[in-house]
Amino acid sequence: MTISQKLTGFKAFLTECRRVLKVTKKPNKDEFRTIVKVSGLGILAIGLIGFILQMIRNYLVLRK
Repeated sequence: MTISQKLTGFKAFLTECRRVLKVTKKPNKDEFRTIVKVSGLGILAIGLIGFILQMIRNYLVLRK
């Protein structure tokens, strides 16, 4: 890949970043609360799954 091709790719990336930033908007209070709730539930679910798997693993290892 030549320097010219890399510069063209970088310029395209910057253009795409600018386009995305123009389209996005700051969330209002309700949207922000919903995002926080969904993210929190996802984190709790993943943690719970990990905890359950760890408990099963510990139970199987101690059982031997």
